Amino acid sequence: MKTFFSALLFSAALFSQVSTIAQPLNQKEVMTHQDTLRGSINAERDWWDVLHYDIEVSPDFNSKFIEGSNTITFKVLKRGSIMQIDLQEPMELKKAVWNNKELTWKREGNVFHLQFPSTLKVGQKIELKLSYSGFPRVAKRAPWDGGWIFTKDKLGRPWMTVACQGLGASVWYPCKDHQSDEPDYGATMGITVPDTLVAIANGRQLHTTADPSKPGLRTYWWIVVNPINNYTLIPYIGKYVHWSEEYEGEKGKLDCDYWVLDYELDKAKEQFKQVPKMLKSFEYWFGPYPFYEDGYKLIQSSHLGMEHQSAVAYGNRFQNGYLGRDLSGTGWGNKWDFIIVHESGHEWFANNVTSNDIADMWIHEGFTNYSETLFTTSEYGVEAGNDYVIGTRKLIANDIPIIGNYGVNKEGSGDMYYKGGNMLHTIRNAINDDEKFRQILRGINLKWYHKTVDTKDIEDYFSKQSGIDFSKVFDQYLRTTKIPVLEYKIDGNTISYRWTNCVKGFALPLKVTIGTSTSWIKPKEEWNSVKAEGITDSITVDRNFYITTKKITL
Repeated sequence: MKTFFSALLFSAALFSQVSTIAQPLNQKEVMTHQDTLRGSINAERDWWDVLHYDIEVSPDFNSKFIEGSNTITFKVLKRGSIMQIDLQEPMELKKAVWNNKELTWKREGNVFHLQFPSTLKVGQKIELKLSYSGFPRVAKRAPWDGGWIFTKDKLGRPWMTVACQGLGASVWYPCKDHQSDEPDYGATMGITVPDTLVAIANGRQLHTTADPSKPGLRTYWWIVVNPINNYTLIPYIGKYVHWSEEYEGEKGKLDCDYWVLDYELDKAKEQFKQVPKMLKSFEYWFGPYPFYEDGYKLIQSSHLGMEHQSAVAYGNRFQNGYLGRDLSGTGWGNKWDFIIVHESGHEWFANNVTSNDIADMWIHEGFTNYSETLFTTSEYGVEAGNDYVIGTRKLIANDIPIIGNYGVNKEGSGDMYYKGGNMLHTIRNAINDDEKFRQILRGINLKWYHKTVDTKDIEDYFSKQSGIDFSKVFDQYLRTTKIPVLEYKIDGNTISYRWTNCVKGFALPLKVTIGTSTSWIKPKEEWNSVKAEGITDSITVDRNFYITTKKITL
């Protein structure tokens, strides 16, 4: 970041320090057949719909070996007999059992093509138990370069978890690893660990069990009842302690549970006082917290953080800002805990409203980046929020388009964060009605409650609900690297203006100050002229619009 690093180091710092939590798929240039298998809904995926995952896992800290099973309950949507199951190398699928029969398969890299003995009929609900084991990919720099994390806490005790956004849940358990198919009825997870440790997962704890044949081990069982992204189903294992509180929210009492390492309890209790403020702000702007049935949890993690649904990973060292820094450079970002705010914002955008294809990840990251601005606005006022989002513009690279390539599990530019947030801020100010903007955000979370979407769904909804055609605005900011330029020239008391450096048909109303008066203009690609009193030598565009200006000398 330019704020903390020299310009020479800006690109590397921007990715490693500012891309926040998403993992670096946008750096991959060469697409392979494996990418297509992973990123597309092909003939081996489109005939079945996941209803439920029942995952069991037993990690061994010393050997870094895991074993377990995933029983997938699915519905047959159309006749099929060959199924793609994703499980990344070097993990091994040991057995696939359906109806007491072992299925055969052919492995193709990170994919297993399972063969059912007969064609399954439409409407059937099927249980398929997949047993697996192996040495999973170990994260090198979690959460950006993800995988299993085997580390120790400050007292030398085992501390384990997973971070696999982008990389995919198939890095550690067999599944249908595509964002468009969440298990409709949630998942259960059983985590077997030494009885000196505690294991936590998404949703609510069911119970613990101990197998007399396995002395010294205990299994912790958790259940999440809502649809959930594969990559957010995560175990946390360590010497955890727990406390809880109830938040009086829009849908009633919301259980808030906090899990931290035992020696961090006092610091955590103080820092996590920010949670109710965050929930109040986001319920106001986005609508009710989407997972009352599963509760809300913050869980201390050995990495910075991740939006694991109902089990948010927290590793910000119990301090404000982003590891103590204000990414906006304005001071406002050091008044609140970045990970509590940003990762919790994903409960609405990423976990509730999920993009079908990872190419549309801006729906997750752009809106959640903007949640930081909205939280700042809620706590410190409109101008504070404006300062914050405008301050982040220096972090925009404009390297490649925000939207990535479809069907190959490829994200677009990391600009999905700060450029995405500034695009939404620009649209908000063009609408010029915060209540209408708020209802659009709440409407998105209601219309696509626990559902998946495409970018076009969001674009069309904004245009319809606002009464303004924003289609070309989305094209400009999501699909090009160009920042629109307002060119203008002044001749006496006449001022002329037009859009350049823009997509054809670009239309964005602007709030400007011309001379002594503030008004709205609607520039086009052709010159338009107006007369005004008290004209000086320039136009001043409201700072909340992410554009540039250029004066043409006559």
